Amino acid sequence: MLQKPTNELDDILEKTKPEQLDKYLKENRKYLADERKAFYYFVKDVLDAKRIRLKDVYLRAGLSESFGGKIVRMEKHVADRNLILRICLAGRFGLLETNRALKLYGMSELYAKEPRDACVIVAISNRIFDVYEVDAMLKEHGLEGLLGKACTAV
Repeated sequence: MLQKPTNELDDILEKTKPEQLDKYLKENRKYLADERKAFYYFVKDVLDAKRIRLKDVYLRAGLSESFGGKIVRMEKHVADRNLILRICLAGRFGLLETNRALKLYGMSELYAKEPRDACVIVAISNRIFDVYEVDAMLKEHGLEGLLGKACTAV
């Protein structure tokens, strides 16, 4: 995908009338994100802004580079929301960034009324990005961890 700053496209769109939208789409097609790659571009942009390498994210998320790469590039779509949460935590995503990533991947955003999600929200809000630490927090509260099931005390 060729690069054109988003703010430049925003400026053009602010001046575009509804009847000019087709012209905008044709003229800027090469700069627009491919819907299938929107998640990848978003993750990459966030990580670039934070100066974090994808390779480091995979390592912190407990994923192999090849498997993590397939997930992020959406070559392999997974139904496991935990994997996306692990990638977001490992990339030090804030709450808005995490919710945007989940949505772009086709998953539900974190929901404050869901106990497990509430725990993840608290971790992110307190800048706890270590996947294993968040996993332990979840299990400590009897919730399913990011890496597996919760261990309930007997």
